[in-house]
Amino acid sequence: MSEFQEPVYSASTTSGTPRWIGLAVILLGATSLLGVGVGWTALNQAKSVGQSAESSLKQSNDALSQRLAKSEDTNQRLQSDLKVVTDKLNVTESDLEAARKQTKAAVVAYDKKLTGLKSDVSTQLATKASTDDVSKLGTDVNGVKTGLDATNNNLQMARSEMGTLIARNHDEIDQLRRMGQRDYYEFTVTRKGSAQRVGSIEVELRDTNIKKNQYSINVLADDKNFEKKNRSVNEPIFFYTGGSRAALELVVNKVSKTTASGYLSVPKSAATASASSTTPAAQ
Repeated sequence: MSEFQEPVYSASTTSGTPRWIGLAVILLGATSLLGVGVGWTALNQAKSVGQSAESSLKQSNDALSQRLAKSEDTNQRLQSDLKVVTDKLNVTESDLEAARKQTKAAVVAYDKKLTGLKSDVSTQLATKASTDDVSKLGTDVNGVKTGLDATNNNLQMARSEMGTLIARNHDEIDQLRRMGQRDYYEFTVTRKGSAQRVGSIEVELRDTNIKKNQYSINVLADDKNFEKKNRSVNEPIFFYTGGSRAALELVVNKVSKTTASGYLSVPKSAATASASSTTPAAQ
């Protein structure tokens, strides 16, 4: 064998490192780094989410605490107001009960006093009053009642500008007659007819207006004529005659298309002065 022959190496003594092992190691390292990065990111996200949830939970707890505190304060105020109202109601009910008791006692006392007074009056009338006295008392009471009725009716009558009462119908004219202060002559005059004598004067109806309750009339007194136009019903017309210092009063109470009805009021002195020459109309 030649000494320059190249040596032959057996597979058992020397072997090369495969390339895939290095690649695997590199791949494993990169995967590890990637896993660490992903884990770190996930951890940070979890931590951020946890902090956000904790902050939100804290805000919710704070808001709930504030609401609870406000509700408790409102509840305390309501309880205080309820106590005040309850105390006032108790006082009012107590006062009302006391007032009822006082009223009841006053009614009982009044009934007793009234019963005693009736008994005393009955006893005195039975022992002291005679039949004549009772009759006289009844007459006086009736007279007072009649006077009161007349006064009430007079108050319901209107008064003229000269203070005289104005009658509106036949019944009120009779009431004024019974007072005896003046004489009253009732009349009904026809339109377009001749003048009609009423007391010491003459009246002549010129026109009527039913819708407005107005009339126009001509009056003849002491040989003088004067016409009153568009006068209202129940509106007195005053004038003077030579025989009286007080005014005569002419009032028309009702008008129709062709007639007018009313009365003439004359002072007593004027009626007496003309009685010899004048006969009163229907009274």
